[in-house]
Amino acid sequence: LFFLVLLPLTLLLLLVATGSSILHQRAMRTLVGERDERAARAAAAAVSEQLEQRAVAVEAVAQRAAQMENPAQALVDVGPLLPSFEYGLALFSPEGTLLTATGTQEAWQTVFSTLASLATDDHRAGEAAFFATPFSAAGAINGSSSDPLDQGQRTLIVAARVDGFTAAGGFSPSALARNALSRIFGSGDAGAAAVITDDGDLIYRAGPPLLEASTILQHPGVISALRGESGTTYFSGDEGEHVVAFSPITPVGWALVIEEPWQRVTDPFLRTTEWAPLVLAPLLLISLVGLGFSVLQIVQPLQSLEEKATALAWGDFEAIEEPVGGIAEIQRLQVELVHMAQKVRSAQRGLRDYLGAITAGLEEERRRLARDLHDDTIQSLIALNQRIQLVQLTPQDGQTVAQLNEMQQMVSQLISDLRRTIHALRPIYLEDLGLAPALKMLVQEVCGATNIAIRFQLLGTERRLPAEVELALYRIAQEALNNVCRHSAANAALIELRFAAEKVALTIEDSGRGFVVPESPAELVPRRHYGLLGIHERSELIGAHLALESQPGKGTRLQVTLPT
Repeated sequence: LFFLVLLPLTLLLLLVATGSSILHQRAMRTLVGERDERAARAAAAAVSEQLEQRAVAVEAVAQRAAQMENPAQALVDVGPLLPSFEYGLALFSPEGTLLTATGTQEAWQTVFSTLASLATDDHRAGEAAFFATPFSAAGAINGSSSDPLDQGQRTLIVAARVDGFTAAGGFSPSALARNALSRIFGSGDAGAAAVITDDGDLIYRAGPPLLEASTILQHPGVISALRGESGTTYFSGDEGEHVVAFSPITPVGWALVIEEPWQRVTDPFLRTTEWAPLVLAPLLLISLVGLGFSVLQIVQPLQSLEEKATALAWGDFEAIEEPVGGIAEIQRLQVELVHMAQKVRSAQRGLRDYLGAITAGLEEERRRLARDLHDDTIQSLIALNQRIQLVQLTPQDGQTVAQLNEMQQMVSQLISDLRRTIHALRPIYLEDLGLAPALKMLVQEVCGATNIAIRFQLLGTERRLPAEVELALYRIAQEALNNVCRHSAANAALIELRFAAEKVALTIEDSGRGFVVPESPAELVPRRHYGLLGIHERSELIGAHLALESQPGKGTRLQVTLPT
């Protein structure tokens, strides 16, 4: 039940639960990757949009200056643009003179040397360009060197040239990135986000320090994003597998990367449910413990008790008294079987004495009958045969001679049959020579009367046994050979008599059709095995152990073992 039902079902449940957990993890991994990729794309698009808006604003200022008679008035009506440029706006003439500016004019004049590349680089007229300047210039432009944006942050300047007039605006890319990412990447998220320039500078970083500045250019997401690619990748980190989403910020060629250990993103309850299949492990262990207890305390004791009960049925009363252990109910059952065996043993002792007396009387009657047949009947037949021979000596006609010859043959055959019957009733060789010669003569008689090749084998040093024992073993062999001749349909048989130091064993084997051995002697009568029942009773009378082995189509082996 355990190995065919419970264990396969448990393993199936573990397999299904584990497979479901793996599929769930893969689905969550993909879900987190897709979510972060959408977030990276959205944040990069938001930053790019803000950059493009500033570029458009600067281009508008330059075009307006080129169209006005007094270009210096181009910044008068650009008040709504000032919040987008934390470090101010500036307008330069075609000669490079600072016409007007918000912030410190000296700083803007210093920055113009960088903007001069607009006249030489391959920029279309009116197209804005972005320049990253040192943070000190940003402080100078703003007029406040203590601004938090100056603390290691870059300043991004966007400039456009129209008809020689150059408009420029300065702003903080870190503030721009912070504003864009704050709407997408919350402070409570487990991951980190960063904006990286093409030369490896961290413009902005939020969240735990998952992205190290020293190795930022070797980061797989940064490398792909700087090539202008968007997507998701995975790699193993300190907290398990990390998902990395990346996207380029197109106007400036920078990279926006979001990285987080995706297992931490899932609901803690969902992560806990991944361990739910382990609940089956204690159940399986409990089942194994229960199975072990059942096997050791119930199944094995019951099997042992069954074997001892079978041995008891065949007359082994000592076997049932050996403890089998197990639970209390099995032990009480064994105690009851022991009490029953004692009662049966007492009853069998009386029955055995009775059967012994009957057997002894039967043998005595056989001897008396054999004596009477030998002393009276055979002698009379011998005398009759002699008279026939005397009559044959006188001259007779042909018909009378033939009749006398026939009568003599009949009398001779009758004498031979009667002597064989006397030998069967009273084995003279057994009384005079012992068990082995008597069995050998028995084999010769049976072989002469049948077509079965029977072989007799004597092992060990022969010795005489008590008369009742030799007679019982002889009768057992006689009955066994009778069964071989009448029921087995065998063509060969063996009788083996083995004398050992402490026992004598008589074995009869045949190559016949065999049969199903009953589980107990009580089944011999219903199956009409009367010969085997007699063998069993004779074995018990002399205290011998009977072992019977047979299978349909594989012959029969009967062994009687007698301790000496």
